[in-house]
Amino acid sequence: MHLIVGLGNPEKEYDDTRHNTGFLIVDKILANCEAETSFDKKSNAVVAKTMINKKRVVIAKPQTHMNNSGIAVRAMLDFYKLKLENLIVIHDDKDIPLGETRVQTDRGPAGHNGIRSIIEHLGTQNFTRIRVGVAPTNPSKIKDTAGFVLGKFSPEEKKVLKKVIENVIKEIKALI
Repeated sequence: MHLIVGLGNPEKEYDDTRHNTGFLIVDKILANCEAETSFDKKSNAVVAKTMINKKRVVIAKPQTHMNNSGIAVRAMLDFYKLKLENLIVIHDDKDIPLGETRVQTDRGPAGHNGIRSIIEHLGTQNFTRIRVGVAPTNPSKIKDTAGFVLGKFSPEEKKVLKKVIENVIKEIKALI
């Protein structure tokens, strides 16, 4: 069994923001496989169980807020008795151009507080991440990082993101 976790913030005001890219991708995966979600109190996450590539998968959206994602991830790994190699975390990355992704394992947080929290709660950075670029063509134009990542995608960016989501789903299938 694999655990796929999309990172984001649970409040409505964060819907369609760059920082909720992980949630957006998980929502699309869930829509594609028509999985029903439920709230898991123990992990404080919205979860769904489904199949991908004929393998059991738990898909989750922590409701702990981005900066405390590690609490939910640790709880889910413990509950399902999963190994770190079965964890895939999907998150936004302001240092990667919009339209690009990077699949990496055993990498530090690179300034991402959600990843920092997961590393702290797992005691290791040795898990797989899909870093989804949200940066503009010229990242040096970002003066206010928090304002940028909490900003909503423009209509043009949403078109690019739609293709990115399709690519991330392919990457997940390749990992499982």
